[in-house]
Amino acid sequence: MSNSANLTAFQSEFLKKLISIRSVGSTPEEGAPYGKKNREALDFFLNEAQKAGFRTGVVGDRAGFVEFGSGDKLMGIVCHLDVVPEGEGWETDPFELTVKNGIMYGRGIIDDKGPAAASFFAMKDLLDEGKIPEGYRVRLILGTDEERTCECVEYYAEHDEVPDFAITPDAQFPVIYCEKSILHVIVSGPAVQGFTADGGSAANMVPAKAKCLVDIDEILVTGKAAHASRPEQGVNAISLLADAVEGFGYDLNEYPIIKFIKDFDGFEFTGCRVADESGKLTSNIGLLKADSEGCSLVIDFRIPYSYEINDAVENLKKKASEYGLEVAIDTVMESICKDRHSPEIKKLTNIWKEHMDQFTGFKEEYRDKYTEAIAIGGGTYARHIPNTIAFGPQAPWQEDKCHQANESVAITDYIQWINIIIEVIETYE
Repeated sequence: MSNSANLTAFQSEFLKKLISIRSVGSTPEEGAPYGKKNREALDFFLNEAQKAGFRTGVVGDRAGFVEFGSGDKLMGIVCHLDVVPEGEGWETDPFELTVKNGIMYGRGIIDDKGPAAASFFAMKDLLDEGKIPEGYRVRLILGTDEERTCECVEYYAEHDEVPDFAITPDAQFPVIYCEKSILHVIVSGPAVQGFTADGGSAANMVPAKAKCLVDIDEILVTGKAAHASRPEQGVNAISLLADAVEGFGYDLNEYPIIKFIKDFDGFEFTGCRVADESGKLTSNIGLLKADSEGCSLVIDFRIPYSYEINDAVENLKKKASEYGLEVAIDTVMESICKDRHSPEIKKLTNIWKEHMDQFTGFKEEYRDKYTEAIAIGGGTYARHIPNTIAFGPQAPWQEDKCHQANESVAITDYIQWINIIIEVIETYE
């Protein structure tokens, strides 16, 4: 394991190149179903891994893998190389790895390019030291469209080898045993003369900017980006826009999509008032578009695992009809809930306990507070590839930087990610 406070030259250069690739999902091209840049990120990663001595492969142009070891059993690490758009509010270039005061900044350094690279560095450290697994293989599976559909790893699971056990370092510690359902819906209506609007970068991001033109008034508002699973950490600019339009003295009844935004209440509109061990419902109006063709919103819901998605949709349709609007399902990801007392979760929890005091901001009282498996509103590959558990990489007491401006991680924490993954690999049975 590494005790250094700094990355190696190889690790730094690898991260620098990987972060520089703006792998935001885009128009499909031949050999690149999720866009040219997503495929570029995958090709770069696999080429570097092959040069380092690993076996590599590409599955249907949608996912790739890096593998070493021997044997019939397969342990997996599942990560993704696509990222959300940069959004607003960056103090550095989001696609240039920047290091300031021991902290690395860049889009994807936490979600999920950084963890993917840390997994590769862990495997490379073991390979370079001659500690090659015997009796089992280790495969790093790399998806390229997690932020939009997760179809990449669903395709992989249907067409290639599924690990006997896998982790996905795309959440937080200690261990994730339950994930809410994720529902994206499109709320749409007819065009309104003299009204155009635009807001948000992605459904799963709290929008940092929104604007509209109402009659002769140009209105621009600024919020704060955050991950849609934790909307309370951001300030929704689309919601602020509705307030601003009303503040200009306009009758919102003449602008149904704005009236809907102004009145929106996730609990009331979906009827989901339950709160189970996965938490309560969260909602985020992530995208707004209005032009001569019509008006639309994309809303991200994170639904407690015990509540029926269809009930939420039907209630939402009824509510939207009161505004003359229609609702269509865009994306559905069913919840998962694993046995929180399983041997696999117990083992991962114990590994976390051994390392937690090495993370920045640690306090001794956290040993009692942050050592039990948890449920989250975020979505990971754990629900798309069997036998997979979300594990790390963020410490639970730290601010969640996913999908935010100035996404960052301390180098000392990053090194712990590598050390933890090494231990997971070495203790696999």
